[in-house]
Amino acid sequence: MSSTVRIPLADGPADGEAVDVELDSNDRPPLTHHHLGPQGLADAHIYELESAGDQWRYRWRGPVL
Repeated sequence: MSSTVRIPLADGPADGEAVDVELDSNDRPPLTHHHLGPQGLADAHIYELESAGDQWRYRWRGPVL
């Protein structure tokens, strides 16, 4: 069974929120998170995984479109 972890989102429109993601077989989260906006994919934003000491966070990189 896969493990999950809660990772905070930094910067961008979802700043301060957090997402639950599934870890891979090496206990690492996905490299990116596509955060859907009010209009779904039309308002989606990309967050990229980064290390924050011994924790993970997703940092905002910009809109998908």
